[in-house]
Parts: sequence; structure tokens; C-alpha cells
Amino acid sequence: MVPRGAPRGDYDPTQPTLWQRLDWLARTLVPGGLTLVMLLISVAPSRLPGFVHVTPMVALICVYYWAVTRPGALGYGTAFLLGLVEDSLTGVPLGLSSLAFLITQATVASQYKYFLGKPFLVTWWAFFLIAAGIALFKGLALSAYHGQLITMTALVFSTLLTIAMYPPFAWLLSRVSHLVFRES
Repeated sequence: MVPRGAPRGDYDPTQPTLWQRLDWLARTLVPGGLTLVMLLISVAPSRLPGFVHVTPMVALICVYYWAVTRPGALGYGTAFLLGLVEDSLTGVPLGLSSLAFLITQATVASQYKYFLGKPFLVTWWAFFLIAAGIALFKGLALSAYHGQLITMTALVFSTLLTIAMYPPFAWLLSRVSHLVFRES
């Protein structure tokens, strides 16, 4: 007779249960999935005239946030695929956003120890520098692709809007991170 609550048959307590595997899968998919949802919302058509030219780079915010707070949560492959999705939806040359996301992740990864324990203003300042650099990179790449210098006014406003939108997005992403990854 097997005592009540004792393992039966082929039960192996060292193997994860189905629920544990599903929990792990959900936690693994949250950073990329949330970034994808926010990217799709950001490229959705709006009825505001001219707004399409000055939308914030929401996916860049997400890629940077996950790289700073949970390195490895959003892998390089996922960032590359998210960039391809963004490029295909916005009509820019395929791979441009992918390269921008990979540059962002590599830059943050090379300075990760610098970010440990730093206040929010430091990470926001670093985001300011990265967003400005990525915007300049994209502007120059698009100019080269089109064979003429593109108007930088919309790009400047988009960059400023992105930098201004970082705090609320970082707050939202931190709430999700605390909830999903059970941080205190």
C-alpha cells in the first residue's frame, strides 16, 4: 500500500511537471511577445495628420529595457525577428531595425556592469544616447538607400518623443517584469 501523498508509479520529483514547463514557456515568451504587441500598436495607422512620421520607437524602448534589466530575456534572434517585423510593417529596408536592435543589445551588454545598481536617471540618460545614435544611424542608412539626404525633422521629433516616452514605458515594463518574474 502506498502512503497518502507519496509518489506513485513512474512519477519523478526531479522532472518538471507540465504546469512548471508551461510556466517557464510563458515567462520565456513574455519579453518578446510584449515587445511584439507594443510594436504592432505603435505602427497601427492613426487618424492624426502627420503622426505617422513622429511616432516613438516603441520597440527600441522595449529592446533597451529588457537588455538593461534582464539580459538574455530577449535574445538576439528574437530582437532580429522583431526588427524584421518592424521593417516589413513600416516599409524601410529589411534588416535596418534588426541591425539597430542588435547594436542596442550589444552596446548594453558591453556596459552591463555599469548599469548594475544605477538610478533610473542614469539608464534614461544612456537611453537618450543610444536612441539618438540609433536615430542618426537609421537616418544615414535611409539617406544612403534612397540616394539623397532625407529630411531629418521628423526623425528628430520621433527621437525626442521616444526619449520622452521612455519613463512611462519603463514603468509599465517594470510592472510586467515584477509580475511575470515574481520580483519583489
